[in-house]
Amino acid sequence: MTKPSFFGTLSLAMKKNKYFGDKQFYKMVVAVALPILIQNGITNFVSLLDNIMVGRVGTEQMSGVAIVNQLMFVFNLALFGAVSGPGIFTAQYVGQKNDEGIRYTVRFKLIMAFSIFVLGVVTFLTMQDYLISLFLHQQTEALDLEATLKYAKEYLAIMLFGIFPFAITQAYSGTLRESGETKIPMYAGLSAVSVNLVLNYILIFGHFGAPKMGVAGAALATVISRYIETAIVIGWTHSHKERNAFAVGLYKSLYIPGHLVKKIIVKGTPLFLNEFLWSMGMSALTQCYSTRGLEVIAAFNISNTITNLFNVVLISMGSVVAIIIGQTLGSGDMENVVDTDRKLITLAVLSSTSVAIIMAFLAPLFPLLYNTTEDIRHLAVVFIWIGAAFMPVGAFLNAAYFTIRSGGKTFVTFLFDSAYLWVIAWPVAYVLSRFTDLNVIPLYIIVLSLDFIKVLIGALMLKKRIWIHNLVA
Repeated sequence: MTKPSFFGTLSLAMKKNKYFGDKQFYKMVVAVALPILIQNGITNFVSLLDNIMVGRVGTEQMSGVAIVNQLMFVFNLALFGAVSGPGIFTAQYVGQKNDEGIRYTVRFKLIMAFSIFVLGVVTFLTMQDYLISLFLHQQTEALDLEATLKYAKEYLAIMLFGIFPFAITQAYSGTLRESGETKIPMYAGLSAVSVNLVLNYILIFGHFGAPKMGVAGAALATVISRYIETAIVIGWTHSHKERNAFAVGLYKSLYIPGHLVKKIIVKGTPLFLNEFLWSMGMSALTQCYSTRGLEVIAAFNISNTITNLFNVVLISMGSVVAIIIGQTLGSGDMENVVDTDRKLITLAVLSSTSVAIIMAFLAPLFPLLYNTTEDIRHLAVVFIWIGAAFMPVGAFLNAAYFTIRSGGKTFVTFLFDSAYLWVIAWPVAYVLSRFTDLNVIPLYIIVLSLDFIKVLIGALMLKKRIWIHNLVA
């Protein structure tokens, strides 16, 4: 008896219910989601442990690292946007079984990754003092701004050496996931975070005869782990060419057909600009909150660390939507695409709601792990509760974003994400932070509440089906 194909199984699974799939549907989702979920979960759990280790050293050290990581966040999202544009084509070429097309998109990703790497290093080297100082505001005498700046620069100087391997890994790992090989990036990521965790313990605190390096040790551990992850991903890809046909002749030339370059640029540029401007916008929002004192940065660092851990379900479901909807679009069954997407969004929202309840329950316990003041701990707890309350909203918006992006409507995603942030959210945060004495907690709630406008816009776009588009037909 012939084993049913991926799309055959998917089609049968979608016929049962409008919002909920049957057993076969969820088995298919788990097969795609589980490796991504495990990798993201363990990575964020190790990041949590790393953050706690730095937080045990002191508040200034923790705040300095948090500020640099906020700046690195912009670089990471710019890189993600640069490789995601061609990634849309990769996923649909996989559905079409076009190995040559996949190879072209990988070359484009590598060129973009190297370009972003160069721009990132130049920016950090020439503007580090200015960028870090944007987040340094004194409300009380309890924290030392000069010490925070010193620790931030010390951490950044070492982290710059890890930018190149991280960039190359994103190009390879994204391609493997879009091709259905989700386990290898997971194994590479698990190996890297394991090394990172052990080296953090040794280098931050000076165990086993190693020097006590503090924030420098945290940065060095991260850099070493990134090279290990890169070696594993690239090594596996090129040693299993029977499963990765795109790797055959990948570096024989940098040739990419002009018509494909044009299509990727047209579809990918709004996506790159969206990720870059969105990450800058999120950093700009954080900078607005930081005007209420360095204590806010410390509290946000604590709350964001645990929120990122619990957000792995939300983030992983976005990747699942991108992979499954991208491949289903490539197959050409558009009614199946709509039905699949509806069920995936429902699953994303319900699973994130369950996770949010657990996070809210644990909120009072987590900040106790940090060596900081009681006021910062209390503020962190409130931030965690607020984050939990808005997590289902974020789950819907994330799934809607990846749905629209999968169909190649990248300009629409640009308007939906970055344009909205800069035109609505940031101006409100800027005005309230500069021209009022509003406390940071209501300020934070007001800015997050603006996302309900995006929910209405996203729901309307999904209903109108403007995102359905087969790019590689």
